[in-house]
Amino acid sequence: MTTTGRRPFSKVLVANRGEIACRIMRSCRIMGLPTVAVHSDVDKTAMHVSMADEAISLGGKSPGESYLQIDKIIAAAQESHADAIHPGYGFLSENPNFADAVAKAGAAFIGPSGKAIRKLGDKTSARALAIACEVPTIPGSTGTVDDVRIAQEAAHQVGYPVLLKAAAGGGGKGMRIVQRPEEMNSAFRAAHSEAVTAFGDGRLYVEKYLDHPRHVEIQVLADSYGNVVYLGERECSIQRRHQKVIEESPSPVVSPELRTTMGEAAVRIVRAAEYENAATVEFIVDSSRTFRFLEVNTRLQVEHAVTEMVTGLDLVREQILISGGQRLTLTQETLYSNGHAVECRVCAEDPAQNFIPSTGRLDSFRLPSGPFIRVDSGFQVGDEISVYYDSLLAKIIAWAPTREQAVARLRQALQEFRCVGIRTNVAFCLWVLDHPSFLSGDFDTRFVTDHSTEYGRPVVPKLLADATALTAALMIATVQSQPKRVRQQSNNERTWLNLRTDNLR
Repeated sequence: MTTTGRRPFSKVLVANRGEIACRIMRSCRIMGLPTVAVHSDVDKTAMHVSMADEAISLGGKSPGESYLQIDKIIAAAQESHADAIHPGYGFLSENPNFADAVAKAGAAFIGPSGKAIRKLGDKTSARALAIACEVPTIPGSTGTVDDVRIAQEAAHQVGYPVLLKAAAGGGGKGMRIVQRPEEMNSAFRAAHSEAVTAFGDGRLYVEKYLDHPRHVEIQVLADSYGNVVYLGERECSIQRRHQKVIEESPSPVVSPELRTTMGEAAVRIVRAAEYENAATVEFIVDSSRTFRFLEVNTRLQVEHAVTEMVTGLDLVREQILISGGQRLTLTQETLYSNGHAVECRVCAEDPAQNFIPSTGRLDSFRLPSGPFIRVDSGFQVGDEISVYYDSLLAKIIAWAPTREQAVARLRQALQEFRCVGIRTNVAFCLWVLDHPSFLSGDFDTRFVTDHSTEYGRPVVPKLLADATALTAALMIATVQSQPKRVRQQSNNERTWLNLRTDNLR
């Protein structure tokens, strides 16, 4: 961990919402740091607003009117006299212009510098740096592709199938699989449009599409004194629409030797970028256990909690102290991982309808608890799940000495979860946890696609079946008593994908 010393800042503004805003505020409270919340009009009664010591409205409903407005957030920091801003994940967290604006305003950005984000947050720049560091990469274009013709030329050189990917972001946004040349036109337009909406940057690049890889990432911490350490890996291969659903640490397939090799590669990349703060270096691992560089996330990851559970570290605290100029006292030799942690992202969506998002009011919302169970959430009974923001309701994490025990504890926690008023993916997560391929560790990023026909009538414990029946009965009663509101909810669901920013990979 970093050295303690005095408080690095006097007040921290959290430029985010939902569970990550609440999670950051908890660490600030432990450190004795007052916090400032910002919020849109939709979020004026949200949990993160009530948790903060102060709250300032940004106005508007959509992210583009609120949480993506750099000038409004800087003004809120100045009004509240906050001397540090934590961006969380998503929104402006990987925007170098935001990091620069915070520094120019005289506050500390709890994350890397704008210069470092440009080196690593931009996917094409990060790829070039990885090649320079002699880290294996996935074949792809040497830079961005400015139009369909250039994209077709790059795809021809790489060989179909390929991925079109947003250069400025992640989380599955601005990404399209192109199986053959005739699909390029429509895929390019769709990826470009989505990237502009999600990140304000439509630049794309081409990468070879690998059919059955595993997604394994390395957590890194770096301070301003040249100290860089890696904190082990996270297995993130269970995904839907290129977005993670279940994560765990350690990976079932990463040997100590492979962990060291991947960790050292991640450190080389981060060190070469003169990077400071928390970063995640993502890799693809094939069936022969050969790894290739994928990208770098220059922010705190959604799934950072599984690393915290096996290392005993508070990564938000480490971020704050590093940004406050303090030195890492952790060394690679003293770091160790204890036991196994598994996380499920509970989302407001319907897996039976291709994971279409679900909107509505949380008429009942009960989170699980128990030995070695952690729940990160930013919602409470009565909250409205709107069309404007991502579908993540909660992260439920279980720790145990072994993977088998951790999965069993997570399964029990999910069975205790209660949510009435919207649909969730809890039954789907339970189905994954019970699947023979998941239990054996024999899965990859194609798991959901390859096994989609098997999902539909999952075998679930009687406790969950009873709860599901009760939920269905309550929802039917709601439909009968409030037909107007339910009709509006249906309309909202149809417009969800046009408004939301699920860039939380």
